[in-house]
Amino acid sequence: MARNSRNRTRRRGRGRFGPLFKVLCLLALVVALTAGATVFFRVEVVSVEGNQRYTREEIVEVTGIQGGDNLYAWNKFQVADRLLQTLPYIGEVSIRRVLPSTVVITVSEWNAAARILPYAPEEAGEESGAADSASGDSSGDGGEEEQTLSAAQEPWLISVKGKLLESAAADSQVMAVTGLTALMPQAGEQLAVPQSQQLRLDALLSLLAALDEAGMAQDVSQVELGSTWLELRYVDRFTVKMELNADFRYELQVLKAVQEDQEKKHGPQASGSIDLTQEEFQAFYDPEG
Repeated sequence: MARNSRNRTRRRGRGRFGPLFKVLCLLALVVALTAGATVFFRVEVVSVEGNQRYTREEIVEVTGIQGGDNLYAWNKFQVADRLLQTLPYIGEVSIRRVLPSTVVITVSEWNAAARILPYAPEEAGEESGAADSASGDSSGDGGEEEQTLSAAQEPWLISVKGKLLESAAADSQVMAVTGLTALMPQAGEQLAVPQSQQLRLDALLSLLAALDEAGMAQDVSQVELGSTWLELRYVDRFTVKMELNADFRYELQVLKAVQEDQEKKHGPQASGSIDLTQEEFQAFYDPEG
């Protein structure tokens, strides 16, 4: 009887420590796998795909990944963020580890979509400070002066999503944009503007996205942003006016239809102004505009 009691006690003891034993075995397995990865999985090859503007060497240098590094000792998301910040023309990054010793970095690069020119309020028919007054900003706290000091004094190139790429060369032919004040521009950061111009910036980014989607970006040479409207120069023959809050995808379809209609009537060199802001007309065309 006593022997049976001792056997039952031992079985209860094993049952009580069974889960702990399994956890310890699992931890030991993880430690062993980690140690194996540290010893065996070393970087030998770093492959770069999709790059055109930047060389493989430039990209690899920014990542900080070197031959002999452990394949799992670094955070690929942090490396991707470093690439996006340091190399402005890179728009997307994907990093893959391929066992036993390869890192594959795939990038896509932006093209410059617009050139933000230094802003002067009179270009948009505004009185100096009017926009800030309308938005409730006070000139007494020095805010206007601080914005003036931090405003870009040279043109800047941006991507279709508003990422600052670099200051524009004097001979740049990228679409020129007026009506925005680029504040403290820095390559790799998003374009920042005064709060009073945020609606203009939102409209510009929507327009750039619509132009890119429609394959019409190369047809627009200039965009002027006003407080409630924008005006663009299209195929160097048409001046087109749109509401700032317009559905640009739809408006571009209307613009294309008007262009085709006028070229049928007046030939391939038809020109003039197209007003898409009129309530009573879908589009108003003026050949003398």
